[in-house]
Amino acid sequence: MSVTRRAVLLGGLAAALAGCSPAGYSGPERELVIAGGETGGFYLAFAELLAKELNLAEPRLRCTAVPTQASVANVQRVRDGTADLALVLADAAQAAVNAEPPFPAPVQLRALGRVYENYLQLVVRADSGIRALADLAGRRVSLGATGSGAALSGERLVAKAGLAVEVEHLPLAAAIAGLRERRVSALLWSGGVPTPALAELDREVPIALLPLDGVLPGLRSAYGPVYELARVPAGGYRMVGELPTIGVANLLVGSAELAEDVAAAVVRVLVNRAGDLVPAEAVGAQFLDVRTLIGTGTVPLHPGAASTYRRLHG
Repeated sequence: MSVTRRAVLLGGLAAALAGCSPAGYSGPERELVIAGGETGGFYLAFAELLAKELNLAEPRLRCTAVPTQASVANVQRVRDGTADLALVLADAAQAAVNAEPPFPAPVQLRALGRVYENYLQLVVRADSGIRALADLAGRRVSLGATGSGAALSGERLVAKAGLAVEVEHLPLAAAIAGLRERRVSALLWSGGVPTPALAELDREVPIALLPLDGVLPGLRSAYGPVYELARVPAGGYRMVGELPTIGVANLLVGSAELAEDVAAAVVRVLVNRAGDLVPAEAVGAQFLDVRTLIGTGTVPLHPGAASTYRRLHG
């Protein structure tokens, strides 16, 4: 879909929905499981807000958000039918539909919307003396939990940087404990700013983030515009000012078999209740924007989502 077509579809969408109400609406009736992410991160926080707003707007849907190891694990849940919707990093979703590692066969994902921007955050202790990627050579680094999008992004990042490190794949809580106790020198996390669990660490042990923009050209050359320049907003963590990093969109996805009326119901909530889907901790304009909802890259929109965007536009 061209940028122009996307702009046409979204133009005036918020106005078209301003008068929508679930009163008297007899929409789809079923249970709906939303795969989120690790406790302490924005994936799960967003999934919980989405489940809440769907339950309010669509009383016949019974939505539940569940904690997971995030993107790669979430793709597997959608594929296996243990989740109906999932939050997935765009690079992981692209790998899934293209049968790229770690996915041995294509996964028939369909996007319902691009919901927010993730920031790759390579976190070190502020007192470590580590200020650049090169300073991590030979050190132990956690590149996200097994099954997470950060693990996929992190392996790619380290390879393109030509960096020799001792890699571990720890869940966020274990990685934070390792950094606090100096058992790891850095941890990679992909999420919003500030991530609540990292903000809690920062209150105890001041943290710093490393700039990652130098690796971006290599990543884009290999994997395309799924990776983009992003700037961590100032004020998210105590000693971290604005700095360049790598941004990866987070997509809300389902399977190709997801019922069209369910996809339509979710789209209505994404647009009409966008302001209620932003976690309270978020800094800056990193979350859902109706102008970019259908910017899902190489992952095709679900037919029910696409037709709803068109219909609501008029």
